[in-house]
Amino acid sequence: MADILPFKKPVKPLGLCQHGFHKWKIRNDKQFDVKLGKLVTVYRCERCGEQKVKAQ
Repeated sequence: MADILPFKKPVKPLGLCQHGFHKWKIRNDKQFDVKLGKLVTVYRCERCGEQKVKAQ
C-alpha cells in the first residue's frame, strides 16, 4: 500500500493585509450602482480578495 499524505488547506497571504496595508487594484466590470444612482469605483485587494467601493 502507498503512504497517505495529508493535504493542507491553502492559506491566503495576509501578512500585510491584516495590518491594513492592502494592495488595491481597480476592477472595471461594475461602474454604475443602481441603488445609489451614482458611478462607483470598485477596488479589490490582490492579496486577500477584500473589496471596497467608493461612490463618486
